[in-house]
Amino acid sequence: MSKKKTAPALKPPTFPASSKSPEFKMAVPDELGIPPDPLRMRLDFHHQSIILSDFDGELAAKRIVSAYDIARALATELSFGTGLLPENTLWWRNTRTGPVYALYEAPKIRVLSVQEDAGKEPRRYRLPLPGFIFLLNPGRAPWVYAVKKRPLSDKDRVYKAPLYNVYQTGYTCAGSNAYPKDVPEMIQSFFASFFTRHLANDQRLKSKIKMDKFWESLDGKKKFPLEELVEHGTVADLMNMDMENGIG
Repeated sequence: MSKKKTAPALKPPTFPASSKSPEFKMAVPDELGIPPDPLRMRLDFHHQSIILSDFDGELAAKRIVSAYDIARALATELSFGTGLLPENTLWWRNTRTGPVYALYEAPKIRVLSVQEDAGKEPRRYRLPLPGFIFLLNPGRAPWVYAVKKRPLSDKDRVYKAPLYNVYQTGYTCAGSNAYPKDVPEMIQSFFASFFTRHLANDQRLKSKIKMDKFWESLDGKKKFPLEELVEHGTVADLMNMDMENGIG
């Protein structure tokens, strides 16, 4: 019979040999009598781990810590505030690209312009539009999603915006439009800019009708057909999504 193999014992983590705490000496004349400033704590970032060294004279206690532990400890020294939020703000979050405001835009009839030829007047449509959620990062192109009602829960459904110049992720193509940094003005800037036929695929509508035919059929109408909206996800998906890679 072959002998049963035993799992190798796990080795405890090893740390570099400790030494006396390094000291920082200010570049001032010695006669001022300012003593060296001893090092009390240090973080060493390795490829797979972070080591915290806690110095006490010639002794240094070392332990492995997580990035979350460090962030949480430092965050206790920070204070966050939103100030006065724009009207119809649904939520606010801080991201690596800056603050993002989620604003609800109620259903409305709008005049939208499509620039088909740079040398000609834009084609204008008077369209009834559904409600929207705009995710606004000041100065950047917005994300936009359609909704059938003002969201009251993070489980409420959101839909693809039935508009030109919107990627499948909901991020919009700014083109030559320079968005303001004033959040309340960004939605107006979006609708006032000239749309193009760019990103006019048929995956935004249940009937798969082409966007130009759909806009023509709505021109001058008073109510948007909500049954045409194609589901994108939930409000929770928007709250938690990565805001850095907008195109996807």
